Amino acid sequence: MENFKTQLITEKSIRLLQQNQYTFYVDSKLTKTEMKNWIEQFFDVKVEGINSSRTRNKNKWSSNFTNKKKMIVRLRANHLIPLFLN
Repeated sequence: MENFKTQLITEKSIRLLQQNQYTFYVDSKLTKTEMKNWIEQFFDVKVEGINSSRTRNKNKWSSNFTNKKKMIVRLRANHLIPLFLN
């Protein structure tokens, strides 16, 4: 999938893992439905819900603003994605 970028590993995302929620940075054009379908097919799990938010590049000296999109995927009970790191 070319729209998928990377998993996000922060203190908050690690806390969300305890609640069965996984955080990803994705392409800004990717929709929740496309993300849900990809997660369910690739990891063979059931998605309960997805929250998304857009963030801007915080470099105040650059006139180039790159939009990033963060998605938090909430899985149904008894469904897990193995933690994968680069």
